[in-house]
Amino acid sequence: MAQPCIIAVAITGSVPTKADNPAVPITVAEQVESTHAAYEAGAAIAHCHVRNDDGTPSSDPDRFAALMDGIAQHCPGMIVQLSTGGRSGAGAARGGMLPLRPDMASLSVGSNNFPTRVYENPPDLVGWLASEMRAHDVMPEIEAFDLSHIIQAALMADDGRLPRPLYVQFVMGVKNAMPVDERVLDFYIETLNRYAPDALWCAAGIGAGQIVVNEWAIARGGHTRTGLEDNVRLDRATLAPSNAALVARTVDLCAKYDRPVATPAQARRILGLRPTPLA
Repeated sequence: MAQPCIIAVAITGSVPTKADNPAVPITVAEQVESTHAAYEAGAAIAHCHVRNDDGTPSSDPDRFAALMDGIAQHCPGMIVQLSTGGRSGAGAARGGMLPLRPDMASLSVGSNNFPTRVYENPPDLVGWLASEMRAHDVMPEIEAFDLSHIIQAALMADDGRLPRPLYVQFVMGVKNAMPVDERVLDFYIETLNRYAPDALWCAAGIGAGQIVVNEWAIARGGHTRTGLEDNVRLDRATLAPSNAALVARTVDLCAKYDRPVATPAQARRILGLRPTPLA
């Protein structure tokens, strides 16, 4: 049997607004409801950001704690992955939620250009975030926007700053960063296998590239991410009605390639995460 595919749902991010799509969940209550529907549709990981009341991005640990509590209550066993991304804070504020001990947290190990700004991840901050994750037993998900990020993550695993096996997400389709290109994806997979042979990987596509990258990843035996953070449409003419709808079409792709959809308990075993009482 093929390895089950872990589906992550990025439920809100920092950028999409209700003006972009009314289904984008902003408040903690909205996010919990949207995550529960995505969990029921087949998502095993919730990639989480939090927002202020006005919809702007936040790194408030209290908001993260409330979101974690809601997901734990309504989505038993679901893997919670908190974002340490830079749109919602700077410096140590980006890791202020790590003492909450989520199952996972995102970690970008290098800088790159975004559409209108530089996504800054200086070495001292990357090192501190990695050490905080280790201190609080949080598994990093390496968000690779560039080839150098894959190689840097492998070097950090070699010298003990990151745990093995690495879990690396290839993010494709951010303007000025990695394009949605099938041959590039194959090269990234080959490079990761060469530098970190025991690593696991997933892939995420931005905008119209989401469903394309989902299919490429599933067909190659990897894991994948969907959700309204990355893409607010089903197609050019149709807004996605929910995170669950984006998860459902990813589940359909798993069926197309005879990939079972990983349950949260299976995903925990694949990733080597601590079990939950119901896992």
